[in-house]
Amino acid sequence: MNNDFMTETALHFQIPGAAVGVFHDGEEHFFVHGVTSVENPLPVNEDTLFLLGSVTKTYTATAIMRLVSQGRVSLDAPVRTYVPELELADDREFTVRQLLNHTSGLDWGTLVDTGEGDDALKRHVEELKTLKLIGAVGERPSYSQSGFNLAGRIIENVTGQTYEQAMATLLLEPLGLGDTHFDRDAVMTRRFAVGHEKGEIARPWRHWRANNPGGGIAASVRDLLKWAQFHLSDNGLEEMRKPTAVMRGSNLGDAIGVSWFLREIDGVQAIGHGGSSNGQFAELLIVPERNFAVVSIANQGPDGIPFNQAVVREALRHHIGVLDRDPEPLPYDSAKAAEVAGKYDNDAMVMTIEDTGEGLVLEVLIRPEIRESAEMELPADHAPFPMGLLPKDEYVLTEGAFSGQRGFFTRDGNGRIIGVDLAGRMFGRVR
Repeated sequence: MNNDFMTETALHFQIPGAAVGVFHDGEEHFFVHGVTSVENPLPVNEDTLFLLGSVTKTYTATAIMRLVSQGRVSLDAPVRTYVPELELADDREFTVRQLLNHTSGLDWGTLVDTGEGDDALKRHVEELKTLKLIGAVGERPSYSQSGFNLAGRIIENVTGQTYEQAMATLLLEPLGLGDTHFDRDAVMTRRFAVGHEKGEIARPWRHWRANNPGGGIAASVRDLLKWAQFHLSDNGLEEMRKPTAVMRGSNLGDAIGVSWFLREIDGVQAIGHGGSSNGQFAELLIVPERNFAVVSIANQGPDGIPFNQAVVREALRHHIGVLDRDPEPLPYDSAKAAEVAGKYDNDAMVMTIEDTGEGLVLEVLIRPEIRESAEMELPADHAPFPMGLLPKDEYVLTEGAFSGQRGFFTRDGNGRIIGVDLAGRMFGRVR
């Protein structure tokens, strides 16, 4: 990959600022573009801090693994062993491993702001008794932000430190990640990127402290590539790469390990994780057998997602000859289209799948009552996405910012479509 490709791709997607890092053949390569902010522009460089969103989950899980290696946590122990104060809507028990591979059955999360104090995670855990439970323990992976925030509380209770202090002690300081921060006061004294939505500044810059374990890290592309290299090294973390649960119809991966999404790309095994914040997007992909890693960060929504995907795919092709392609949808079939068309919903969103007579279109809208009651500014709804059906009751989005994203339909005992999965979230059929 070269600077010309990155620049052309960033201009195509109208990305204000981006940073890319590639590790290959023992060498680091960095590519930067644009500015930190359209209102207060500074040139992006290798040390500019970007929010990594859910890539943070790989740090939280790695910290847990450090505690496992010290004999202070067991992956197969119930979470209540370390968080005895945990109350849920039922009396279910799940293990630390099930928390870290998203098979606890917890819904995505709570939108309650529990403040910026040292008790933010403690108060977040108190809110989990109101969280919907969307599946049996171990039934299937269902992505949960609150699940990883709960993992952060495990770290606090075991270490006796705040989550942020423990992360510095367990990981950031030993690894020399001096440009990786949770603290806003630390970030604001350095060059940092702000998020954008369709060319406008996205505010707030970051949401509340209790979401730090699931998505609060800000880091430079240089530090993020160093993090990737750490996971390429012989560090006793191979357990994180072992599949623990199969993922169906997901562009995230074929399976999930301990936080890492695992997938085969063009015959080689890769691990990775993406992340989104308010107008900032990150992608991290590692190919262990090729000693290769690529990271891409962009500060524009929603097109930071296809930008990162294009960059990662070009890096794979250019450096190690690996081709990553979206699956080809089946030809339009009116009978199959009619079977899936309809309305679906969950507690937060409403989905409509429309049969146009020539193809299918999927639209997802945040519920108006959720927007009205949210204690933060929620992102704008996206335009509808054209979609195509795949074999085995799966589908793929074929255009737009989320092109290539896959999901699947579920049936009841009579073979009727009763639900649809989108990005790990289940929507039940309304009609």
